[in-house]
Amino acid sequence: MKKIDLLIGVLIGFATTFIGIIIFFEFFSEYSFEEGIQSMKQLGYLGKVITLGAILNIAVFFGLLKFDKELMARGVVLATLILTVITMLV
Repeated sequence: MKKIDLLIGVLIGFATTFIGIIIFFEFFSEYSFEEGIQSMKQLGYLGKVITLGAILNIAVFFGLLKFDKELMARGVVLATLILTVITMLV
Protein backbone atom coordinates (compact mmCIF):
# COMPACT_ATOMS: atom_id res chain seq x y z
CA MET A 1 0.00 0.00 0.00
CA LYS A 2 1.59 3.24 -1.14
CA LYS A 3 0.98 6.17 1.16
CA ILE A 4 1.99 8.58 -1.60
CA ASP A 5 -1.20 7.61 -3.48
CA LEU A 6 -3.25 8.87 -0.53
CA LEU A 7 -1.42 12.20 -0.63
CA ILE A 8 -1.91 12.42 -4.40
CA GLY A 9 -5.62 11.78 -3.87
CA VAL A 10 -5.84 14.58 -1.30
CA LEU A 11 -4.10 16.96 -3.69
CA ILE A 12 -6.43 15.89 -6.51
CA GLY A 13 -9.41 16.55 -4.23
CA PHE A 14 -8.21 20.06 -3.36
CA ALA A 15 -7.35 20.84 -6.98
CA THR A 16 -10.74 19.61 -8.18
CA THR A 17 -12.50 21.79 -5.63
CA PHE A 18 -10.45 24.79 -6.72
CA ILE A 19 -11.36 24.11 -10.36
CA GLY A 20 -15.03 23.79 -9.34
CA ILE A 21 -14.90 27.19 -7.62
CA ILE A 22 -13.36 28.76 -10.73
CA ILE A 23 -16.05 27.17 -12.91
CA PHE A 24 -18.75 28.50 -10.58
CA PHE A 25 -17.49 32.07 -10.77
CA GLU A 26 -16.82 31.88 -14.50
CA PHE A 27 -20.18 30.49 -15.63
CA PHE A 28 -22.71 31.09 -12.86
CA SER A 29 -21.67 34.44 -11.41
CA GLU A 30 -21.14 37.94 -12.72
CA TYR A 31 -17.96 38.29 -10.62
CA SER A 32 -14.44 37.41 -11.64
CA PHE A 33 -12.60 34.92 -9.43
CA GLU A 34 -10.84 37.50 -7.24
CA GLU A 35 -13.90 39.75 -6.91
CA GLY A 36 -16.11 36.75 -6.23
CA ILE A 37 -13.95 35.41 -3.41
CA GLN A 38 -13.81 38.83 -1.75
CA SER A 39 -17.53 39.54 -2.09
CA MET A 40 -18.59 36.05 -1.00
CA LYS A 41 -16.35 36.32 2.04
CA GLN A 42 -17.89 39.69 2.95
CA LEU A 43 -21.40 38.33 2.49
CA GLY A 44 -20.62 35.18 4.46
CA TYR A 45 -21.19 32.80 1.53
CA LEU A 46 -17.63 31.56 1.05
CA GLY A 47 -18.39 28.22 2.72
CA LYS A 48 -21.28 27.64 0.35
CA VAL A 49 -19.05 28.38 -2.65
CA ILE A 50 -16.46 25.89 -1.38
CA THR A 51 -19.22 23.31 -1.04
CA LEU A 52 -20.37 23.91 -4.62
CA GLY A 53 -16.79 23.53 -5.82
CA ALA A 54 -16.46 20.20 -3.99
CA ILE A 55 -19.30 18.64 -5.99
CA LEU A 56 -16.80 17.76 -8.72
CA ASN A 57 -15.05 15.47 -6.23
CA ILE A 58 -17.89 12.98 -6.68
CA ALA A 59 -17.03 12.48 -10.35
CA VAL A 60 -13.31 12.27 -9.59
CA PHE A 61 -13.96 9.72 -6.85
CA PHE A 62 -15.92 7.39 -9.12
CA GLY A 63 -13.43 7.91 -11.94
CA LEU A 64 -10.57 6.83 -9.70
CA LEU A 65 -12.54 3.78 -8.58
CA LYS A 66 -13.16 2.86 -12.20
CA PHE A 67 -9.38 2.85 -12.83
CA ASP A 68 -8.74 0.79 -9.64
CA LYS A 69 -7.03 3.65 -7.80
CA GLU A 70 -8.73 2.97 -4.47
CA LEU A 71 -6.14 4.69 -2.29
CA MET A 72 -6.31 7.85 -4.40
CA ALA A 73 -10.11 7.71 -4.13
CA ARG A 74 -9.72 7.55 -0.34
CA GLY A 75 -7.54 10.65 -0.58
CA VAL A 76 -10.30 12.48 -2.45
CA VAL A 77 -12.73 11.53 0.32
CA LEU A 78 -10.23 12.74 2.92
CA ALA A 79 -9.86 16.05 1.07
CA THR A 80 -13.64 16.38 1.02
CA LEU A 81 -13.80 15.78 4.77
CA ILE A 82 -11.08 18.38 5.37
CA LEU A 83 -12.98 20.84 3.19
CA THR A 84 -16.13 20.08 5.22
CA VAL A 85 -14.37 21.08 8.42
CA ILE A 86 -12.98 24.22 6.75
CA THR A 87 -16.47 25.09 5.48
CA MET A 88 -17.90 24.75 8.97
CA LEU A 89 -15.24 27.11 10.33
CA VAL A 90 -15.58 29.74 7.59
